[in-house]
Amino acid sequence: MRNIISVFGRSPFVPLQMHMEKVVECVEQIPVIIEIYRQGDSKKVESIALDVSKLEHQADQIKHEIRNSLPRGLFMPVDRTKLLKILSLQDGIANRAEDTAVLLTFKQAKTFKGFDAAFDLFMGKCLETFELSRNIIELLDELLETGFGGIEANKVHELIDKVALKEHEADLSQKELVRLLLAHEENISYGDFFLWTRVIQQVSGIADRSDKLAATIRNTLEPK
Repeated sequence: MRNIISVFGRSPFVPLQMHMEKVVECVEQIPVIIEIYRQGDSKKVESIALDVSKLEHQADQIKHEIRNSLPRGLFMPVDRTKLLKILSLQDGIANRAEDTAVLLTFKQAKTFKGFDAAFDLFMGKCLETFELSRNIIELLDELLETGFGGIEANKVHELIDKVALKEHEADLSQKELVRLLLAHEENISYGDFFLWTRVIQQVSGIADRSDKLAATIRNTLEPK
């Protein structure tokens, strides 16, 4: 892992990108563990959940190092408070990924016809929202080099708009999934119903925080 302090001189966004790389590793395990969960392989599910927890811990270590190393001087090109907010939102995404994985280790919850397809649609929208926000983070150091203007700035603002749209689509998919779950609540146990509602909340949190991340970046890039 690159030294956090050494990269601050190049751009305050590079450490955030380093943290995001670890967040991505956490989120990428969500569709993997869902597929294994459906196969009923509880040992493999526990193994993947443990891996996600380790990745989330590594993300936490990077987060703490960034917080401890972030300069407090007057010559930061971006407000320190906003950088810390971006970092916190990224951290929240990793936490939601870990929480999702851990929930799936609690029990093998039953489903019903149509649930898996609806869940996959919902999960896909959430992960697409995250992927767009990740793309924004990847562009930020290049944007700094252009003085937050030009083609790069337009590209970032377009991505921010796409994040908002995709998060809205994820929200609509979540509502349909919850309606479906409620319509079949008599077909599954209370424990299964509770577990799925919690999983849905955590996966939804990935999209929600991705949208907040994009909005925070928009605010960060606005002229003072």
